[in-house]
Amino acid sequence: MQYSLGIDAGGTYTDAVILRDSDSRILDASKAITTYPNLMTGIRNAIDKLNPEYLSKVKLVSVSTTLSTNTILERTGYPVGLILVGDYTVPRELPADYCITVRGGHDSNGDELQPLDLTAVEQFAVSLKKKVSAFAVSSYFSTRNPEHELKIKKIILKLTGHPVVCGHELSQELGAYERAATAVLNAQLIPITYQFIHSIMAEVRERNLDAKILMLKCDGSVIDIKGAKLRPIETIFSGPAASIMGASHLSELDTCAVIDVGGTSTDVSIIKKGVPDLCEKGAVVGGWQTRVKAIKMESSANGGDSHVWFKKCIRIGPRRVMPLCFAAVKYPNFKEKLEKNPIPLRTMLNEHIQPTKFFVSTGVTPINPTESEKKLLEIIKDEPLSIHDILNKMKRFPSTTVLDSLIQQRLIHAIGFTPTDALHVLGEYTEWDVETAKIGAKKLSRFTHMGVHAFCKKVKQQVARNMAYSLISFIMEGRGKEGIKKMLEGEIPVQYKLNIPIVLLGGPVKAYYEEMKALIDAEIIVPEQARVGNAVGALVGKGIKRIEIIIRPSSMENPDQNFLVFTPAGRKKFEQYRTAVEYSHKTGEELILNSMKDFGLPEGSIKIGTSVEYLSPPGWKQTPMETKIIFVGICTPGISLN
Repeated sequence: MQYSLGIDAGGTYTDAVILRDSDSRILDASKAITTYPNLMTGIRNAIDKLNPEYLSKVKLVSVSTTLSTNTILERTGYPVGLILVGDYTVPRELPADYCITVRGGHDSNGDELQPLDLTAVEQFAVSLKKKVSAFAVSSYFSTRNPEHELKIKKIILKLTGHPVVCGHELSQELGAYERAATAVLNAQLIPITYQFIHSIMAEVRERNLDAKILMLKCDGSVIDIKGAKLRPIETIFSGPAASIMGASHLSELDTCAVIDVGGTSTDVSIIKKGVPDLCEKGAVVGGWQTRVKAIKMESSANGGDSHVWFKKCIRIGPRRVMPLCFAAVKYPNFKEKLEKNPIPLRTMLNEHIQPTKFFVSTGVTPINPTESEKKLLEIIKDEPLSIHDILNKMKRFPSTTVLDSLIQQRLIHAIGFTPTDALHVLGEYTEWDVETAKIGAKKLSRFTHMGVHAFCKKVKQQVARNMAYSLISFIMEGRGKEGIKKMLEGEIPVQYKLNIPIVLLGGPVKAYYEEMKALIDAEIIVPEQARVGNAVGALVGKGIKRIEIIIRPSSMENPDQNFLVFTPAGRKKFEQYRTAVEYSHKTGEELILNSMKDFGLPEGSIKIGTSVEYLSPPGWKQTPMETKIIFVGICTPGISLN
């Protein structure tokens, strides 16, 4: 009997599940707090809670992680040198630390425009050998002919030994700027992902598991660790991908809408006939438009750990805080501190000045802190402090800008009232300290003129409304968000009806079932293992590889002779169209099989589908002006799917 282990390191919680391969049954599941900056501590804590007998039989480990996304968002990637080749027009800045443009590049037929200036490349590479950890290369029309990118890669590897990322390796789509940005971001992530993967491998070895390791990609498919090391950019947004795959598997639905309520955010997405909707233009992360195909989803800062605070009205988010009920478990004297914390004047209230807001050090060592940050870090230590406590120690209020900077750098944690605390007060989710949650609710409810129970009910209703709003605005993209909001708030006597089921994922989502039913007329499903749906999703992703090959006449003057074939492996010329097509089919299948060999599966278990698109103007009677052949290879490296 073989088992599989799924791990999802989310923004707030790390989940782990063990599934039995023969019937996909969940045998054990666990949750732990995600740990920063070292995700491995949280992963280890989650694995430690699993049944050791089941764990010893694990033959596959699949991981979904926020590592790539957070690295780009927080701009903590490693330094990269970028080489642009050809007549590049850069419309705006690129995320590279160092950049050079050199002579070279190709035209749309893949013919060389100018000889490659290898001398400039060599000088640039040698000068940056000790300053960067990787290089990115993007050549003009490299998707038509990658020759210059490959030459540069070879010379840089020889001179520096650093990883080199080529634009054509990540995308076969046109768009020189976006391909360059994708290559740079990928290069920044390689050292971090390499360290993370080797930590996972070391953990697997230490537990004496003879298991294959996979990572979930942002399109819902999985990638072997060799591919993940080379193309870590493809693992951005693997969390939302895990949620939609997990929701589909747990609910046994191949078509559904998914609302995944995490600690940090709520993600909504849709899967149709087993295939998630993808962003055709590529994922946008940290403001950078990439050429990475990711699951189409909408994320809102409305999670179980979103900060609930008051200023003229009840506000939820956008920032995440540690729930009061959890802080009481982690810090023994916290309940007393909260109870004694004075109530600020209504006129003083802001996001940080709240009767329930505290700050505590994370223990992370700061890198180049400012003088103001140093002074505040000398005061905020291992015991939670409120603004009132800091004021007593500093003799003045701390700067909001400095507090925000320290939180963003993960040097301090903020603690506050959350929807999770509200559910503790209502008795609908009681994982941690209920009494502390009640103290916090009592302090905040004083500003609302509501009782404690009514206040928490209001918070819960607002969270449910935000969930419904996220889903409907996602489905009705571009159709007036204000109108959607008014309808959900009851200002318009109409209810939305959805013809597909809605699957809810996340720890306490069952508590929001009735509120969601009142807001949207639809079948709403809360799977039994909804709290660890993302870890299940990390396991049930299939191995998918897409390859595009294009055939075009080399000249429009004589379009029935001499054809160019553009593949990820390079450009080829053929006299006859039939020969070009035969070569394309053979090459496409070989590229698919080669890319999937690291899954360790027999060739017969890899299914390859082919579709062909023809492009010709009206009245065109020759061979097609352009033939696009799309190959999609699919395999199931993990558990058996029903």
